[in-house]
Amino acid sequence: MMRRDRLFLAATLTVIFSADLYFILLPKLRSVGRGSGHFCPCGPINLTLPRHGGLATPQLSNWTSPPPLDGFTSEAADGGSKLGRLFAHPLYNIQTPVPGPEERLLQAEHLMEHYRRKVSRWERHMKLYSEAAAMSNITVTEHDVTFDAGASWLKFHLGINRYALYSREDRAIPQLLQDMQSMAVVSSDYTQDEKALKGACDCTKVVKPSGHHLKLALKMQNFAKAMFKPMRQQRDEETPDDFFYFVDFQRHNAEIAAFHLDRVLDFRRVPPVAGRLVNITGEVLQVTHNEDLRAVFFTSPANNTCFFAKCLYVCKTEYAVCGGPDLLEGSLSAYLPGLSIAPRISIPNPWIRSYTFTGREEWEGNPFYCDIIKQLYPYNSGNRLLNIIDMSIFDFLTSNMDRHHYEIFTKFGDEGFLLHLDNARGFGKHSQDEMSILAPLSQCCMIKHSTLMRLQLLARPEFRLSDVMRESLEGDPLQPILTEPHLLALDRRLQKVLRTVQRCIRRLGEDEVIAKDFVKSTASPQTATETEEVR
Repeated sequence: MMRRDRLFLAATLTVIFSADLYFILLPKLRSVGRGSGHFCPCGPINLTLPRHGGLATPQLSNWTSPPPLDGFTSEAADGGSKLGRLFAHPLYNIQTPVPGPEERLLQAEHLMEHYRRKVSRWERHMKLYSEAAAMSNITVTEHDVTFDAGASWLKFHLGINRYALYSREDRAIPQLLQDMQSMAVVSSDYTQDEKALKGACDCTKVVKPSGHHLKLALKMQNFAKAMFKPMRQQRDEETPDDFFYFVDFQRHNAEIAAFHLDRVLDFRRVPPVAGRLVNITGEVLQVTHNEDLRAVFFTSPANNTCFFAKCLYVCKTEYAVCGGPDLLEGSLSAYLPGLSIAPRISIPNPWIRSYTFTGREEWEGNPFYCDIIKQLYPYNSGNRLLNIIDMSIFDFLTSNMDRHHYEIFTKFGDEGFLLHLDNARGFGKHSQDEMSILAPLSQCCMIKHSTLMRLQLLARPEFRLSDVMRESLEGDPLQPILTEPHLLALDRRLQKVLRTVQRCIRRLGEDEVIAKDFVKSTASPQTATETEEVR
């Protein structure tokens, strides 16, 4: 009898407790969760850093704090331009100090005098060439050429300072892109590195000198100069699995996409690049005054105009690129100021790869390699190592394994930014993420606060990296620049970067990983409309 009573009592208490839990406690917990925001769907997109301290609301130094990122509405809610809203965000409207004379790369008077001398020299050269051509009964294509002191390329050169190649609001950059896309070409020639080879190339070397690649220097009607890289690979083709990174194709669309990605990340360390459909007969062959360059042009059996590089081991028609019959896609990269007026130095990347078929570098087998680098000049102080890590993130997003050197302007010394040049070997494979490119980040466990905040922003649906890149690239005349799989790969790689940072923070703590580098935010950031006008 006692056992039955105990069982009955236990059953009664169980029923009462269950009812109390279901009808009273759980509704209260749900209401608390909705009110506090602690209950959230944690799907694959929610891979940004945990909201430690200042990471919940990005702290832009000690001066100001912008509204929380949650204050920005998504495109689904209000439509419009994601790219415009991105550039109107407070993170993209942070003031750098107004550059003084010593922080500007060039002074206007000095630059104008330098280029006027170059223009006079070019005009004398053209006069002598025209006279010689007339005596030899050679037809020379002539164009009206004008040196414009207000030209977009001159403004671009004058705008370079110790912080970036151009400012966010620089209206000369959209104009320079338009000029490169449409302005008449008055002269074509080999690039300086190819001229230095003089056709002599060492075929025993695995890594060929840069002059063996098909690229030309084109001079525009207003004396602007751009490097032309022709199309070598179709957009939907991936790098073959058997290709080493150092013999991969150089892709013109990768150069274009790298410029846009660099701008979206707010690095501004890639010179402006635009796509263009070039008539290689009328805009290259007929305006070249270099007989060596003329000699590499030929007409294919399909009656297409073709040309090839001048090194002996590629002086074969099967290595040539051809128009259809004359038109050929290519990228045009704005030239930086010449080395005589703005010297640069090329420095080996500490995480350089082995450019042999079997070798390995120390960093590939030593997880503590960064500790060695931190003891070496110039990585033992200042921003140089942080800039290397920025560059590795940029290269990982583009999947560029070929960053063997980097360049800096000598005037800015150790604190100058790194130039992100030669990006044509990026975007080769959308189906593979080469994690070794991120070695500087994963081994050093350091990242700039500003870089991290922008990466987190670009991981949010309303500013999704693939969406803003797609929108940015739509302005290029050769669109689509990247196929959809390449755009989606950017989102996937971005999440892997953020996970790498997250692991570092869990292991070392936020203070050890995140380097504060913000400066004062603008009082009135650009509106989306103003950003549209700049674009």
